[in-house]
Amino acid sequence: MGLSLNIDTSYKAFIKPQLVIDFVAELLCRRISDGPINYIERLKIAKALHGIKVYVTHRGDVRKKYRISGLSSEGASKLSFPVGDHGTQKTVMQYFQEKHGYDIQHFVLPCLQVGNQQRPNYLPMEVCKIAEGQHYREQLNEEQLSALREVTCQRPIEKELAILQTSKLYNADPYTKEFGITFYNKLTTVEGRVLPPPYLKFLDRTGKNDVLVLPKVGKWDMWCKKMVNGGVVNTWACINFAWEVTDAHALNFCDELVLMCNVSGMDFRPEPVLPVAAYDPKSVARSLKKHHKRVMNILGPRRQKLDLLILILPDNNGTLYGIIFVFSKYTSILTDYYILLIQSSLFR
Repeated sequence: MGLSLNIDTSYKAFIKPQLVIDFVAELLCRRISDGPINYIERLKIAKALHGIKVYVTHRGDVRKKYRISGLSSEGASKLSFPVGDHGTQKTVMQYFQEKHGYDIQHFVLPCLQVGNQQRPNYLPMEVCKIAEGQHYREQLNEEQLSALREVTCQRPIEKELAILQTSKLYNADPYTKEFGITFYNKLTTVEGRVLPPPYLKFLDRTGKNDVLVLPKVGKWDMWCKKMVNGGVVNTWACINFAWEVTDAHALNFCDELVLMCNVSGMDFRPEPVLPVAAYDPKSVARSLKKHHKRVMNILGPRRQKLDLLILILPDNNGTLYGIIFVFSKYTSILTDYYILLIQSSLFR
């Protein structure tokens, strides 16, 4: 066949050029005006913005670029630094008013630290815009991954046309002409084989006879079937952090979950250790500790542990999920049992 060229398409996520304050709002999945930034949110912002290039918008046509090196612990109204030969202390808010005639609106937000660590400069988020063309290196959330899949999941015919179009560009390239290289404008045909899909073994409705099932349209049908070795859930509890989900809806969801698990071959106890509890999402750590103590007051004397904890979270749960993750990582409370996280959108 001679020389061959392997062409494929790849995709990367780039940071959208926008105001930093808008980027932070999307990162936290909430409006900045909804409340001050807490410690967990500040860590999340600092990690996401570290190393990103921004330029200022408050100096007219001047578009000087800076690289973010950190985040201040105080807002523009409290963060101060020495100014002038005498080292007079001024806040960032005062400096911008006197130097640039600019009144900072979000003065409680932390400032961006740019420049070196020895002589840092502080810029309010609202006057900084992210420069274009920067690769986003952090882990994407579910919404971002879903949007990326929509772009990257092309039909085979569309991908073939894109590859052929790319090969035509190579033929027009001056370097390929200089070396006398030409590219054939058709794809190479190679032999291939399709592996048969695997069987999955289930039990029939009676739970006595084995059933071997092949997938249909890419999935296995579990209708009227049971798992061969279903799990056991003897002790479980549910906490609702989503204000839009009523107690009745949360209880109904738990009842349906228990029913479906038992129908599918699991041994799932119908009654929770405690009734479904609703807590304020602004006090997650305290609520988890409180509920864990109440549960263990019941299970401890029986020498039992909690098998499953169901947490119902609001849709915009980026910060809440982070708090739960940090809480489970640095405490032993959430490490002894499985956790099932449910979004409130499931109840619509």
